[in-house]
Amino acid sequence: MTRAQLRLAMAATALSATLTASPAFAQAGKIDAADTAWMLGATGLVLMMTIPGLALFYAGMVRKKNVLATMAQCMAATFLVSILWALIGYSLAFTGDGAYIGTLDRIFLRGMTLDAISPHAKTIPESLFMIYQMTFAIITVALVAGSVADRMRFSAFLLFCVFWLLLVYVPIAHWVWGGGFLGSYGVIDFAGGLVVHLNAGVAGLVAAYVVGKRRGYGSENLSPHDLTLAVIGTGLLWVGWFGFNGGSALGANSRAAMAITSTHLSASAGAFTWMALEWWTRGKPSVLGMISGAVAGLGTITPASGFVLPMQAALIGLVAGAVCFWACTWLKMKIGYDDSLDVFGVHGVGGLTGTLLAGVLAVGALSASPEMPGGVSGLLEGNPQQVLAQAYGIVITLAWSGIVTFIVLKVVGAMVPLRVRHEDEVMGLDVTQHGEALQ
Repeated sequence: MTRAQLRLAMAATALSATLTASPAFAQAGKIDAADTAWMLGATGLVLMMTIPGLALFYAGMVRKKNVLATMAQCMAATFLVSILWALIGYSLAFTGDGAYIGTLDRIFLRGMTLDAISPHAKTIPESLFMIYQMTFAIITVALVAGSVADRMRFSAFLLFCVFWLLLVYVPIAHWVWGGGFLGSYGVIDFAGGLVVHLNAGVAGLVAAYVVGKRRGYGSENLSPHDLTLAVIGTGLLWVGWFGFNGGSALGANSRAAMAITSTHLSASAGAFTWMALEWWTRGKPSVLGMISGAVAGLGTITPASGFVLPMQAALIGLVAGAVCFWACTWLKMKIGYDDSLDVFGVHGVGGLTGTLLAGVLAVGALSASPEMPGGVSGLLEGNPQQVLAQAYGIVITLAWSGIVTFIVLKVVGAMVPLRVRHEDEVMGLDVTQHGEALQ
């Protein structure tokens, strides 16, 4: 081979490598090993957020007689939602281009071959995208359980999981992420401010009102059983959130790294702010306050994590700690609802706040792509329309989640009692619902 031929061969090899790594080539639907490896890990991290993360977080904040029942709800949400998602939920959420709901093209995962690729994630196997999205559905349903902890009948919760997943979560996921009308309108939600946090928070608030307050609420000591469990759960949630937000970049890339950085800084700022406010108003910084602030920061940065810079994320965390502290103290007392584990105050209010702030702070360069070279810019970059789009998404999510959750609870209540009997609640759900108890 002559030198000229050798140089030509080397140039062709380099060009091929460049094209393979380019965004344009990725759009053609070639499975990328690095993206696949990262998303496999991210899927495990997000599943870990529910079991054992959320299960420990919730179990540590209820009374000892209800610890196993609370964990059972997280476990049940995991296996029940997983089955339903594979059977029909994924297909309705992420296939087709309908404005309001997907198709049945992937019912029972029909047609999902080894080399199948979703148009929503073009560099990883569709089976991986499907199960990654499954973990989001799982934790969203499990979050709602925290609002009615200590008093909801297990059979009623199982029925609620089925109806709520299919009638509330799946449509909203399609509207925002699956090609539905909210995404088409321009609403941005990187990892679930609307789909997960505001959705679960509003559902939890409605459920708290429909099921009613715990026996002894306001007159008896309902303090957490074991905050050490809750702290461990917070740590697992915090680490798992790297897969939650970082994985939403759907690849091993700079945007994933930036989202993880923003996630960590927001959580840290949220924990610091809640601690400072509690120290100032109550004289002592509680462990419960610090972990609540961390989760508030995590939930609030979620919709904005792939659209904002790290210092903007820290600012979002500061706002999250303050706003969610206010919601869980003053607002909760003012409205008079019994949201056992503050799902609405932390996730609902945090998701709403983060969704709005995403519209204010979004940096176009972070979301730039071949299809949208300028990316999505927010109000500070001269795009006030993005704030209006975010507000529109919030209103739609509030209305759909609130109204349909109410209907679902009434339907379930007509089938089985929503709430355990008074004597069962006094004895504890561990024994009365599951025939087990902690020693």
